[in-house]
Amino acid sequence: MRNAVIPCIIAAFALSGCATKKYVGREVGEVNQKVDTLTTEVEKTQERVRKNETRIDDVSRESQAGVAEAKGSADKALVRATEAERAAKGKLIYTVTLSNDKVTFPVNRAAVSPDAGSLIDQAIAELKAENRGVFFEIEGHTDSTGPEAYNMKLGEDRAMAVRNYLHDQHNIALNRIELISYGEAKPVVDNKSRANRAQNRRVVIKVLE
Repeated sequence: MRNAVIPCIIAAFALSGCATKKYVGREVGEVNQKVDTLTTEVEKTQERVRKNETRIDDVSRESQAGVAEAKGSADKALVRATEAERAAKGKLIYTVTLSNDKVTFPVNRAAVSPDAGSLIDQAIAELKAENRGVFFEIEGHTDSTGPEAYNMKLGEDRAMAVRNYLHDQHNIALNRIELISYGEAKPVVDNKSRANRAQNRRVVIKVLE
C-alpha cells in the first residue's frame, strides 16, 4: 500500500508543476501584451507631440511674420498721414538741407555741429526779422548702415537735435515744429560708396507758410 501511495504523490507534484508553469506562462504573456500595447500608445503619443510641436513652430513663424508685416504697414501709413498733414498746412517756402557736403553728420551720431548751426541761423534770420508765422518740418535721414529700426531711431534723434537748436537758440515754439524720421528709406543717392552714404546722412528743414 505504501508503495502505491508514493507514485500518486509524485504524480500530484508533477501535475501541480505543469499547472504552475502554464499559469506563469499565461501571466507573462498577458504582461508582455500589455507592455506591447503601452509601447504602441507611447509611440503614438510621442508622434502626436512631435506633430503638435511642428504646428506650434509654424504658427509662431507665421505670427512673427504677421507682426513684422503689420509694423511695416503701420510705418508706411504713418508716413502717408504725415505727408498729407504737411500738404494741408500750406505752401513750401524753402528747404534747407544739412548734409555732409555742408556739415558733418558722423556715422551713428546725432548732433548739431557749429557749421550746421550757422546754416540754420542764416536760413531763419530773415523769417525772424519779418516775424512771419511759419511752420517747420524737420526730416531726419540716415544711410543704410545698421538695422532698419536703429536707423529710424537715429533719423529721429538727428531731427530732434535740430528741433532743439531752433527752440533753444531761436525761441521757435515747439508747436510750430514737426518731426519725422525716414531712416534709410529715402536716400538721395545709392549707399554703395562712403561718399554717397555721407550724403544720405542728413537733416532736411522745410519751412511752410
